[in-house]
Amino acid sequence: MVKSFTGVRKAPEKNVAQALAVRDFMTRQLTTFKPSQSIGEVVKIMINKKISGGPVLDEAGKLVGIISEGDCLKEIVRGRYSHSPNNTGVVADHMVRDVKTIDPDTSVFDAAQLFLNSRVRRFPVLGDDKLIGQISQRDVMRAIDQLKDSTW
Repeated sequence: MVKSFTGVRKAPEKNVAQALAVRDFMTRQLTTFKPSQSIGEVVKIMINKKISGGPVLDEAGKLVGIISEGDCLKEIVRGRYSHSPNNTGVVADHMVRDVKTIDPDTSVFDAAQLFLNSRVRRFPVLGDDKLIGQISQRDVMRAIDQLKDSTW
């Protein structure tokens, strides 16, 4: 009887998909706004900080809305037509109140799908009902760019 010995074989390496959670790519240093701030003040902040919008928090720190460049432009155009381009409106009058949020443990692929299914450019990230960050479309693209080709 002939026995064949091939030795110990190394198990083939498995391609393990990387866990890419929103929490790993979200922006944590946020510029936030108050409902009582004037649109003129918000426009100046957005220009100086080179941002296109941000979360609106009440006095208790609770997320109550989102204000964007588009929201501010509406007030500016309204003021132009009424010959009062001083941006006297306040954030509470122009912010989006029905804010879609995202959980920090959501995968960036699920976040990408949410972006594709909606017309928003950013989602506030809530943890224990507190604002802990924000994820943007650019953050998701940065996350996907970091993937290794072998994990696709």
